[in-house]
Amino acid sequence: MLTLAEVKETFEFLDDWEDRYRYIIDLGKGLPNIADELRAEENLVKGCQSLVWIVISYEEKEDQVTIQLDSDAFIVRGLIAILMTVFQRQSPSQIVDENVEELFAELDLLSHLSPTRGNGLRSMVSRIKREAQGLLDQRALA
Repeated sequence: MLTLAEVKETFEFLDDWEDRYRYIIDLGKGLPNIADELRAEENLVKGCQSLVWIVISYEEKEDQVTIQLDSDAFIVRGLIAILMTVFQRQSPSQIVDENVEELFAELDLLSHLSPTRGNGLRSMVSRIKREAQGLLDQRALA
């Protein structure tokens, strides 16, 4: 599984943004597709230029969130792969507390994406954090 450290290291190595775009697209090609039945309206992320589906499940015993994300656009699939290095198998509280904007700044990502792609990326993060917060709220009520 790809790690965030590997992504950062590769970004440092690739100083040309065309090479970084190719790398992001290659990351997306390595992602598994979600099942067709999960490509449902309720799993669509609102605010994305492309179609993006997200399915989040929670393993209470391990206190870990499992995220399935998919898109119809190669570059978005690559951005999803980067998000997965941050959020996959984290606890709901770790997800809620994660400062992803800091990572975006470190990678200089948002300044090299179109405004609509940047908004879509933020929409994906917002949806993941909102669902993680919902898991925390459910646990508090139990």
